[in-house]
Amino acid sequence: AHLRRIDEVNPALNAVVQSAADRARVEAREADNALARGELKGPLHGVPMTIKDSLDSEGVISTGGTMGRASFVPDRDSTVVARLRAAGAILMGKTNTPELTLAGETDNLVYGPTNNPYDPTRSPGGSSGGAGAIVAAGGSPLDMGSDTGGSIRLPAHFCGIAGLKPNSGRVPRTGHIVPFALGAVDSLTQNGPMARYVE
Repeated sequence: AHLRRIDEVNPALNAVVQSAADRARVEAREADNALARGELKGPLHGVPMTIKDSLDSEGVISTGGTMGRASFVPDRDSTVVARLRAAGAILMGKTNTPELTLAGETDNLVYGPTNNPYDPTRSPGGSSGGAGAIVAAGGSPLDMGSDTGGSIRLPAHFCGIAGLKPNSGRVPRTGHIVPFALGAVDSLTQNGPMARYVE
């Protein structure tokens, strides 16, 4: 249902920029079969998700919105993506971000702009604008954004969804496009969840 919804709304939004639909369907069948056997992988067993393109995802192009990584396919997940998948979540695709996450709107030379689901002539904010737009449009129940100066909070506000910027160090940044070399700014950058509602 979520993949169908992405297909329906994404042409107007340009929020999901890489699809992992085939792998997601296989993992969903495996999750259903495991559940039928009484096996639960974790608290997110079978929950579909999308992930901001600034976070490495094994086997899926992960550009960080920059031309230098336009065809980069990581051989392993970022720590936060690995933890979500280990808890049972299923990756459906990657969501758009400005180049290197460094803007308050979501546009880059690799994929172009993302539009707000309530008014496609307006911005969903940034830098987690693809995440905010597809969650608000009902294409994904969960995304993981990143925030240094408002990059979760701004799209959550612009798109009318819930977003959380955790305390510094609470969620690992390993495998995120923003490096650990920014001095005092390092403590400002966090990965955090985005969903339609807090619950």
